[in-house]
Amino acid sequence: MLAIRKFVLVAVAASSLAVAGCTSNQDLLLAESGIKTNDPKFYPSDDHVRAAKAHFRNGDYGLASERYRKAVEIAPRDADAWVGLAASYDRERRFALADKAYARAIQLVGVNTVILNNQGYSYLLRGDLRKARYKFLAAFEREPDNPYIKNNLELLNESEKSIKRVRS
Repeated sequence: MLAIRKFVLVAVAASSLAVAGCTSNQDLLLAESGIKTNDPKFYPSDDHVRAAKAHFRNGDYGLASERYRKAVEIAPRDADAWVGLAASYDRERRFALADKAYARAIQLVGVNTVILNNQGYSYLLRGDLRKARYKFLAAFEREPDNPYIKNNLELLNESEKSIKRVRS
């Protein structure tokens, strides 16, 4: 009788381990397929955002915007993905779409330094130096030691010096 109980306990323990193993394999399969698990460190859009950032760094803005678009389709509340999408659209000179993506990010997290700086750069790309300066200075007021903002203000100043206006 004691031997049977030991056998049953061993069998129950083995089946518990097997079930636990299936659960972690299932989580792995779900993660690979892009389905969100209960792990708060995993978001279904993470892989797309990582790939989009790599494409952006490499200057592949079309590929970056594709991956950011997929990220916001999967996780429409991912403000970082919206900001990345907007920046990608800026580089593709698709400014109307960039404005919409910035607006969505602002709905999600409010106006922040990154968004102000990016919007300033967007206006710089468009040649609207007045709006660019306004956005850069608003970002600078929030983070005066931010090297990206300082660099963008320098770019703006150089742009203002080098642009020759034609008067009619």
